[in-house]
Amino acid sequence: MPGSCHVDRFVLDNLPPAELQPDFVNLDRLGYPEMLNATVELVDRHVAEGRGERTALQAPGGVRWSYSDLARTIDKMANVLTTKLGLVPGGRVLLRSANNPTTVALYMAIIKAGGIVVATMPLLRAKEIVQILDKAKIGLALCDVGLRDEMEKAAAAAAERPRIVTWQGEAGGELGRLMADVPDVFAAAPTRADDPCLLGFTSGTTGLPKATVHYQRDLLIICDCYAREILQAEEDDVFIGSPPLAFTFGLGGLVLFPFRIGASAVLLERAGPPDLAKAIGAFKATIAFTAPTAYRAILAKADEYDLSSLRKCVSAGETLPKPTFDAWLARTGIRLMDGIGATEMLHIFIAAREEELRPGATGRPVPGYEARIVDFEGKELPRGTPGRLAVRGPIGCRYLADERQRVYVENGWNVTGDTYVEDEDGYFWFQARNDDMIVSAGYNIAGPEVEAALLSHQAVMESGVVGAPDPERGRAVRAYVVLAAGFDESPSLVKELQDHVKGELAPYKYPRQIVFVDRLPKTESGKLQRFALRRAAEAEAERQGEDA
Repeated sequence: MPGSCHVDRFVLDNLPPAELQPDFVNLDRLGYPEMLNATVELVDRHVAEGRGERTALQAPGGVRWSYSDLARTIDKMANVLTTKLGLVPGGRVLLRSANNPTTVALYMAIIKAGGIVVATMPLLRAKEIVQILDKAKIGLALCDVGLRDEMEKAAAAAAERPRIVTWQGEAGGELGRLMADVPDVFAAAPTRADDPCLLGFTSGTTGLPKATVHYQRDLLIICDCYAREILQAEEDDVFIGSPPLAFTFGLGGLVLFPFRIGASAVLLERAGPPDLAKAIGAFKATIAFTAPTAYRAILAKADEYDLSSLRKCVSAGETLPKPTFDAWLARTGIRLMDGIGATEMLHIFIAAREEELRPGATGRPVPGYEARIVDFEGKELPRGTPGRLAVRGPIGCRYLADERQRVYVENGWNVTGDTYVEDEDGYFWFQARNDDMIVSAGYNIAGPEVEAALLSHQAVMESGVVGAPDPERGRAVRAYVVLAAGFDESPSLVKELQDHVKGELAPYKYPRQIVFVDRLPKTESGKLQRFALRRAAEAEAERQGEDA
């Protein structure tokens, strides 16, 4: 078979050496050919097989694209990229936009042309974008005109200034003018299944972000393992959700999964809990993807929304507290499907089918994946013993030119940075991120466990639990709490919440400090930023030390 068609070999030449890559297992069972273009499989195949008039994408304002509409738009864009903007196979293209049909079409066009997509979160600032531009050596950026200011600042500060092409609305503006006179037919680049097509940047809390490399086949693997085996969606389903497409949870749930089966997706540029809940009713969505905090926020005003069309709901991005699972089930009759994924692994690798869910457990390895619990020397631990989660499957971590590859991959396994327990039935139970374990007076306390206990109290809307410096205990359990409507902070409520946790958990785990706040720090994807809470606790301890 021919080698890679990539003319620009920057990514190929900066993959981790073979000895530092994880073991890739169960690839043969998926049966992919050596030559494969993901856009052809996800979009063009439906047109070729007579499903072109099915709805592919919907958006507020009456926007509705069929698979045929999408295919023609993709081909026009691919022609613009290759004939007018100089994209060659292997070239990186930065995408900067909220979730909308134009972004999806550009995503697919870059891949069809053999390029490599680098999608970015809309809320990133110039300083953060510069790091991505320089790390990936990007020469072309496609940007929604409403986000141009930070893009221009970043381009001016980058080591090599990229060309910026903007659009507005449905591929209007500069991009629309470039598309006006090009054909709507494009022959896909002859890509191999193992040609890179995506750089997913991690949302690391310290240091430079890491770029994870994913292949053409990887976009199909997550569909054919998690979506087909666990989610079990159908072609008449309507997918909806809040995660940005630059967050691979959103890419899978809102683009790849529906496209693999010829279903429809609703894309929301504004996807806060109220916007998402209203859109579920408006579009009669059947499958939702969002974070636990969003489900909980929707529950607070559930009587205001029509959620009756929903039949499956997926939760990821943050561990799912059992009180949220229970409350959602009681209100909607739907069992939230939890799962753990990682940018390094592209999507969810531990989960459970709806009928096999165990509330509080993340699930079992997705078919095609293997997982185990190991100690700090990499030795497998007995079931029931907390330890580090290690996983392998047909997808694994490949950092672009990054020494941190040695940290994430150990002995062929991807070590995710999470502390888990595996029970006797093979279900995995989340304890904490490895750095979210609180050691207090010799006890190991998982912050998320305390958060879940607090959330089971009617006064608590959200909570974040971290260890705060304490002269007697080393670390004290501190809870930052957002109160539900109708409750006011008071010393008596502090004691009530502390007693409530003592009644739910071993008494030594209760929060010795409770701080009421208006909001908790979160990433754009809705994930609680416990590191920000830890910094706040450290800063307060320093101030108190200075005042003493």
